[in-house]
Amino acid sequence: MTVIGLTGGIASGKSTVTALLKEKGAVIIDADKIAREIMSKGEPAWFEVLNYFGDEILNDDRSDIDRKKLAHIVFSDKAKLEVLNNITHPKIIEEIKRQVEEYKKAGKKIIVIDAALLIETGLDKIADEVWVVAANEDIQLQRLMAREKDITKDEALKRIKSQMPLAEKLKFADRVIDNNSSIEETKKQVDKMWTKIS
Repeated sequence: MTVIGLTGGIASGKSTVTALLKEKGAVIIDADKIAREIMSKGEPAWFEVLNYFGDEILNDDRSDIDRKKLAHIVFSDKAKLEVLNNITHPKIIEEIKRQVEEYKKAGKKIIVIDAALLIETGLDKIADEVWVVAANEDIQLQRLMAREKDITKDEALKRIKSQMPLAEKLKFADRVIDNNSSIEETKKQVDKMWTKIS
């Protein structure tokens, strides 16, 4: 049984690698999905976030938090990003650990924790291996701006810069997937790594 901590900067292609690993039979624990769930309406984190940031982060019909509005606020202000992380991270970490244990009990062979902030939150400590998906900043910028249609270049750069630099992440890596070229190249690297661990 192997627990892989999969990480990489925003728009580095982590989701592509996750999808490839899922196809091969790995079970995926998606930190982003968990973050959305713990912040859904009525959850404790939802009340805490709303309490701190106020009504202006709600969507137009006030039915839920508008993640884009919230992102715009926190990526322009480091202190506010820290507040959001302090509210959400402990709950996300707890749920990830719970799921890892559940999958282990169920006898799953390969468990992947897909988390952009794997290292920053200490989740790398519960992984047997850390895999870093690496992409150059200019490629991240292109991909991020293609994905988030209404984001400015300045906002995109702020999001990239708000994360741990790639050079820093690479120091924790057991395996590195270079995701600067085609999906075929990425697939080849994932195939090779999968063969080694399975």
